Amino acid sequence: MNQKHIPIVQALQAHERKQPLSFHVPGHKYGQLQVFEQLPEFQSFLQYDVTEITGMDDFHSPEGCILEAQQLLTDLYGTRKSYFLVNGSTVGNLAMVMAVCQEGDTVLVQRNCHKSIIHALKLAKLRPVFVGTAEDERTETAGGVELETIQKAYRCYGSVKALILTYPTYYGGAASLQEIIEWAKKNGSFVLVDEAHGPHFILPKPFPESALVMGADIVVHSAHKMLPAMTMGAYLHVQSEAVPLEELEFYLQVLQSSSPSYPIMASLDIARAYLASITEADILFTVKMRDKAAALFHEKQIDTVFPDDPLKLVLRKKGYTGYELQAKLEESGIYTELADPLQVLCTFPLLKEGECEFMNQLETKLEICRLEERYMPLSSIKLPVYQEGLIELALPYRLQVHCPTEWVTLQEAAGRIAAETIIPYPPGIPFIMKGERMTARQAGVLRELLTQPIHIQGGEQLSKGKLAVFSEAQSNG
Repeated sequence: MNQKHIPIVQALQAHERKQPLSFHVPGHKYGQLQVFEQLPEFQSFLQYDVTEITGMDDFHSPEGCILEAQQLLTDLYGTRKSYFLVNGSTVGNLAMVMAVCQEGDTVLVQRNCHKSIIHALKLAKLRPVFVGTAEDERTETAGGVELETIQKAYRCYGSVKALILTYPTYYGGAASLQEIIEWAKKNGSFVLVDEAHGPHFILPKPFPESALVMGADIVVHSAHKMLPAMTMGAYLHVQSEAVPLEELEFYLQVLQSSSPSYPIMASLDIARAYLASITEADILFTVKMRDKAAALFHEKQIDTVFPDDPLKLVLRKKGYTGYELQAKLEESGIYTELADPLQVLCTFPLLKEGECEFMNQLETKLEICRLEERYMPLSSIKLPVYQEGLIELALPYRLQVHCPTEWVTLQEAAGRIAAETIIPYPPGIPFIMKGERMTARQAGVLRELLTQPIHIQGGEQLSKGKLAVFSEAQSNG
């Protein structure tokens, strides 16, 4: 297929050339209302925010430009069938879990999964067994699962409907899943992979290999994270003939908007065409620019760590927490992906050969960045590395609804069953999951995290040093 073709964009352009008069939704009428006259750039953008009118196809039952765009996506990734998602990877994670699992099924889940996976488990009323991870020693964060742990899980649990993995990690760790996927499929499980940060992994080395190539049944990509797509733009790929497409498409319709965004779909079309256009020379140039960026940071005495994904770069500065380093960079106009107590994470774009403006701007902004030397020792606190082994919820989802809760201090929380989910965001990985029994280490790290300028989702009374827990007497009864 002609991967240079961008059917949704071309359909939008053809429609705009007609200078249409809108007697249909949306209410901004292509941005032609007086309210937009003082926002010309926004007004220009709105001319492409159409709806499912004649010539623009139907997102949930495509026959025209959307169908052609998804066929090009399928061709590029070499899958059985691929889909555009307009509600982010979140909706892909929800749909893939609910499509292949039934209520009560046992599933193995990588512990450092995104919160959307946790939501899927609860909505589907599954029995999750969380698989602990080893530490990624480069970034000192949670890494991937290990084959030995997966093998132990299959020995302990006779029937596992699905293995749900996260690959790569947010920080760009991408240890091969090949043996793990083969083991899971040999034991009759579906393999579902949240590959949100790896839509570019179909490119050749030095990029890691995609889970699609390694045999995963369903893979979800956040195109907006690492490709030039708009926020909420994502892909879902089905590789296996065993996946029930009718069930999957039902959940995609249920969970996605019935009024899909055409700008998001157009950006997904553009991102697919852009990825298809990347050459070996572009890849070499991108890595060269990443290395140049690292050299520029080194001139400011900022240390760099290189994960497996060449589009990720970790920054550290002696005497600074990650939050302090991030704040200093922002003062110079450099906005990074996230900070943790130890470091800052940067994501780089895929560049075309000779595309230097991005790096020129970095060089200019770093020139005005002021980082005084510090020698004070830092706290040893860091984002949690999840314990190895297998972890089940102490209170299953079906019992949580009926169990009363109480508030305790963080000191008293160790050994109790959490009644709320605590999520440092980003990266959106639950540190404490509702229904799990908290360890003394978790309670201690949470107390320390609260001394840092970290944003946490959940924890209604965390600012008061309290956490909701389930009543043990009621849950045991």
